[in-house]
Amino acid sequence: MSYRTYQKRTAALAFAAALAGSAVLTAAPAAHADVVDVNYQCKTPIGDKSAVSPIDIKSEKSGSGYKLTMSWQKGVSSSPVELGKGAMSPSAVIKVGGADSGTVNVSGPANSAAIPANTPIKISDLSGTYTPTKSGEVTLTAGVLTIKALGTTTTCTPSNNPKPSLTLDVTAAGGGSGGNTGGGGSSSGEPQSGPDSGAELPQTGPEDSAIALGTLGGTVLLAGAAGVLWLTRRHQAARR
Repeated sequence: MSYRTYQKRTAALAFAAALAGSAVLTAAPAAHADVVDVNYQCKTPIGDKSAVSPIDIKSEKSGSGYKLTMSWQKGVSSSPVELGKGAMSPSAVIKVGGADSGTVNVSGPANSAAIPANTPIKISDLSGTYTPTKSGEVTLTAGVLTIKALGTTTTCTPSNNPKPSLTLDVTAAGGGSGGNTGGGGSSSGEPQSGPDSGAELPQTGPEDSAIALGTLGGTVLLAGAAGVLWLTRRHQAARR
């Protein structure tokens, strides 16, 4: 076999190893998120109101669970009088479906600026913690929104059966038997642990899977490169 042919074969080995590593990396799972229009029908102290707002739910791995952040892109409901700074306190429920079931309570800070009368109320980002009790693909969907202001309570319920805003692949320790999930955040926007948050759950999720699979891909690539170097040195020694 000529030296040129040998060089082509060793280069092909290195290329194949690189492809194997990249294929493993692209197999890493990822969360799927959508901005979903939610048609809220609100029961207010002065009558019924309705409003449509795009809802976004994001997740971030946090210890044994996930910190969820729920965002409104448009205001909902309104007040016949001005709401001064700090007069309005929002909270909401995120429905858990798919492999798991239950609800996650989310809450956030009061309004940081006055809200003029008869204008849509802008809801601040709300957060809470979801702790999986079952493994598999889980959906997270906008649920009931509650607005407390000036001693009154307004309840806004989705009426258009919105689709999930976020889908996650989760793992529960020991194949948990289910139950209600997650707990509500505090009024400052910081999440609190739910009733089952004390369980020692493995830290799994899209980021962890990507790291583990990336390490495997890098190992495959290094092994291929090492083999090429060994074959090259052996061939050169034989020629000498």
